[in-house]
Order: sequence, then C-alpha cells, then structure tokens
Amino acid sequence: MGLFLIQLKMSVIKNMTPHPITILDESNNVIRSIPSDGLIRLKANVVFAGFTVDGVNITKTEFGEPEGLPDYEFGKFYVVSQLVKNAFPERSDLLVPAEVVRDENGSVIGCRSLGI
Repeated sequence: MGLFLIQLKMSVIKNMTPHPITILDESNNVIRSIPSDGLIRLKANVVFAGFTVDGVNITKTEFGEPEGLPDYEFGKFYVVSQLVKNAFPERSDLLVPAEVVRDENGSVIGCRSLGI
C-alpha cells in the first residue's frame, strides 16, 4: 500500500496538553504554535506496591477513566499525551507530538509533526 496525502479542509486541531505545541520545519523555524486549549487526562490512583526499597515506599499508579475527552467528531483533532493516546488506540482523532526536536541541552523545543 502506497502513502498518500490527504489534507482535510475545515479541520480543527485543539491542543489538550498543559503547554503550547510548537511545530518546526527542518531548519527548526517555527511553522505553527498551538496554544493549550484545556486538558484531557486519565484519572490516576497511586497505590502502595507492598514493599519499600532502601526505606522508600514503592508505589504503582493505576490509570482510569478519561477526564475532558469529548466524543469523536469528524474533522476535530486533539493533541494529547502519549498516555491518553495509548489508552484509546481506536480513536483516530487523538494526536501526539512526533519527531520531537531537542536543543543542545536535551530540552524539547518542538516537534516536526503530529502522530496518530
């Protein structure tokens, strides 16, 4: 199967992470900045794993239902964390930053694309 390009007209991308998403070109010029428009996350419950290591409690985080996740609507896309995306693999409207670009100190400065 070959790759093909589809550009959806009248589509909307909403950034549902707590920070702006910066899209960069190959020269690291900013193509677009998508400001945060809210937050979609999973409810989390931290439980004691039953043991300690060197005096430190070891815990496990159990993730549950989503908070802020709207129903699917054609033409609307949501940038979310990889954790949220992984919890809903059937949702083609959930996007994550892809091709992450870091500066010389290892800090993220943007991404080149959004992944499904």
